[in-house]
Amino acid sequence: MTRPITTIVTLMLMALATWAQDTIAVSQQRHITPVRPSTNVVKQPGRDVSPELIEQYISGDTLAALKKAREDSIRRNYPRYPRLTSLWVGVNFIDPVLMAMGQDHAGVDLHATLNMWNRLQPTLELGLGWGKAKPDDLNFTYRAKVAPYVRVGANYNFLFKSSPDYQAYVGLRLGASTFKYDVDAHYYNSYWQEEQRFTLKGERSHALWGEVVAGLKVKIYGRWSLGWSVRWHHLFKYKSTEHSRPWYIPGYGPRGRALGFTLSAYYTLPLSQAKWPQKAEKLKE
Repeated sequence: MTRPITTIVTLMLMALATWAQDTIAVSQQRHITPVRPSTNVVKQPGRDVSPELIEQYISGDTLAALKKAREDSIRRNYPRYPRLTSLWVGVNFIDPVLMAMGQDHAGVDLHATLNMWNRLQPTLELGLGWGKAKPDDLNFTYRAKVAPYVRVGANYNFLFKSSPDYQAYVGLRLGASTFKYDVDAHYYNSYWQEEQRFTLKGERSHALWGEVVAGLKVKIYGRWSLGWSVRWHHLFKYKSTEHSRPWYIPGYGPRGRALGFTLSAYYTLPLSQAKWPQKAEKLKE
């Protein structure tokens, strides 16, 4: 009695093992081949699929084909520009225009921006600033002599998927300047009924500040572009003298002002244009 039961159990286990092996084989076959078991028709690859990917499908290497398709999809959605994409050289000219319209100070700066991967953009800005002002209802005239300033920082381009000809970015800057200024003041003594005047010549000062920048850059013609930026300033430190405090800081503007603007003309130098991602219509050609 025991032997027939043992035989039946053994046969059942063998049948179960055979069924499991067939199931695993079918599962593996479905995983590595592009054939629909129900219709026995080869699956059609998606649009814009490279010949190498079609060959991998036909050869049955589905895992490699799926990996390649995923990489191609990422490449189409996130084009990778070369590390050294382009270099912009520009000049900010908004202040001289505003000064001609009545503004009492101005700054002109040259800046160079290195576009890396069409995302990260280290920037150097060098300029000169000057000004002359007589604030309303105050008894002094302030003259800021021509003095240099420097700003260094970087931008992040949010349009990194698009052509480098068009940029929308935010950035940070660290600025510094060393400068001189004169102050001419007068004071009326009502008791003695006389006016007193004094002059401070060659007052020396320096300043350090930070900026948060948001800007746009658009192509106008050929390699020429225009750019606009809005800047929020924060003055970290500045030097006061024994008799005065600086009213105007080259590269920063009036000491009490928190916002600044730039309007710049750029000339773009492509560094690796031959390696830029091509447009879809060019790829089809």
